[in-house]
Amino acid sequence: MRLTRTGLALTGVAAVLALTGCGSGGDSEAAVPETATGSLEHLAAEVKCKPNMQTDADEIRQAICDNTTGKFVLATFATDRGQAEWLSGAKDYGGYYLVGRKWVAVGQEKTVDALQSKLGGTMEEGSAHMNPGGSHNSGSHHG
Repeated sequence: MRLTRTGLALTGVAAVLALTGCGSGGDSEAAVPETATGSLEHLAAEVKCKPNMQTDADEIRQAICDNTTGKFVLATFATDRGQAEWLSGAKDYGGYYLVGRKWVAVGQEKTVDALQSKLGGTMEEGSAHMNPGGSHNSGSHHG
């Protein structure tokens, strides 16, 4: 079986979601700043994390980050289409996604909420059906 870079990236997302568990954060509606742009390193610096690179390819760069708000995956994409395809597959794993222009942060709801206050973007939720014991995901979108 041949693993693609996207498949490896999705495996990384699934691993972080499994490690962080299902989060149930509050519904704080802080002011959302303008959506950040830039390299993976620039975005990581904005949220004060040192990225642990997992994938460094032309199409996608992905790292695991850990800061005071929690552990999350940060990914940047070369194209909008690449981001859309990645998100389509990744959301099957459940979880919470902060989506910006050519970047995504994935983690617990409280972590993604905190990241949104620094990076802007739109919060989205993955599929609830991948969480057999129930899910905190309601299937709605925030942001």
